Amino acid sequence: MLINFGRTPQLKNITRYDAGFLLRTIGLVAGLFFAQVAAAQQALPLTLQEAEELALYDEPGQNSLRLRAGALRDESVAGGQLPDPTMRVGLANFPIQSGGFTTEGMTQAQLGIRQVFPGGDTRELTTRKFRTLADEMSHKADGRGRDVLTAVRMAWLETHYWREAHQMAIESRPFFADLATITTSLYSVGRKSQQDVLRADLELRRLDDRIINMSNQHGRSRAALSEWVGTESERPVATMMPEWKAVPPLGVLKKDLRAHPAMLAADASVGASFVSVDLAEQKYKPDWAVDVGYGYRDGYLSNGDPRSDFVSVSVTVDLPFFRSNRQDKSVGAALSQRRAADQSREELLRRLNSQLDAEYVRWEELGSRLALYEESILGVSADNASAALAAYQSDTGDFADAMRGYTDDLNTRLEYIRLQVERAQSYAMLANLGGLPR
Repeated sequence: MLINFGRTPQLKNITRYDAGFLLRTIGLVAGLFFAQVAAAQQALPLTLQEAEELALYDEPGQNSLRLRAGALRDESVAGGQLPDPTMRVGLANFPIQSGGFTTEGMTQAQLGIRQVFPGGDTRELTTRKFRTLADEMSHKADGRGRDVLTAVRMAWLETHYWREAHQMAIESRPFFADLATITTSLYSVGRKSQQDVLRADLELRRLDDRIINMSNQHGRSRAALSEWVGTESERPVATMMPEWKAVPPLGVLKKDLRAHPAMLAADASVGASFVSVDLAEQKYKPDWAVDVGYGYRDGYLSNGDPRSDFVSVSVTVDLPFFRSNRQDKSVGAALSQRRAADQSREELLRRLNSQLDAEYVRWEELGSRLALYEESILGVSADNASAALAAYQSDTGDFADAMRGYTDDLNTRLEYIRLQVERAQSYAMLANLGGLPR
């Protein structure tokens, strides 16, 4: 026999309360965990390679061009087919005064089929033209890929520069603040003038203004980068620059310029224009058509025999007699388009050659300047700033020289980073023009 002491309901309530509390606790801990994971993921530096992959993955511009290429290939299949036959259904020679279908011997119900055959090699040439246009669009898609790769590299490098410049300016601020403090101390003992104190405070405020401007530039560069990587641009860019130290000789790059997707697309455009001329010339060759008809008759002849049905066959041929304002003009227009396409290709080649020459000169110049900075300018700039400060503290130099030394050293280090970024951007342009591997 079981005795109920009245505790079971309390135990149930306690159990239910503990289970709900436990579930809420687990949910809270899981939420905090995933929030920390997301925050850690967001804080991971965005490398240039990752930015490139994000920009090229499912890129809308390339997708659009490849879809157009696919559409043109479908058109090439359709363009090579015969036109659809046409069917004719009619009633011929039906008496309208009196009588019916069987009254007159020539009254008949007609059914006809007509098939047109384009003249010459029109179908084959149409297929070839659309295939060539599809190849042109595919090359444009490849060119779009190169342009996107260049654009994301430019944006990432620009964001990298402003981030590093902003960080460098912030790290330099204590030195300017210390100089202002030193000037105030020397002024308090009568060794410096009030003008030096005011000048030191002014230069510190100017540095703060530069820091604000750098922060704004960094934000703008991240916004430009977001066009290619989306919300991933909110992550800090990696501090490591790409190690692009050398490029092939200019002659090799120029040789490979012919294989640039833009040039291949221009070649395909010229090829399509040649086919267009051939297509226009096919208009001198007549189209022709075959008509097959069946005529049903009802009723009987005078001798009592049923009326015979009719079968008809005919061939229709175009007569291109008036060619001066039709065929001749079409061929002339196609020839002009072919010459225009050829000239556009030549203009493109010259422009790409010019860009390659200019970028190669820029690449070498930036390399020489970087070497000069690394060999002497950076060291001399730092030594000059230190010497100017020491002279100012010992009363053998004036404040302007000390401040100028600090400012010049900061500008020198910023210029060094800018040169590194510009040389990497120059490599990105050369990689686009010369087809250098990633």
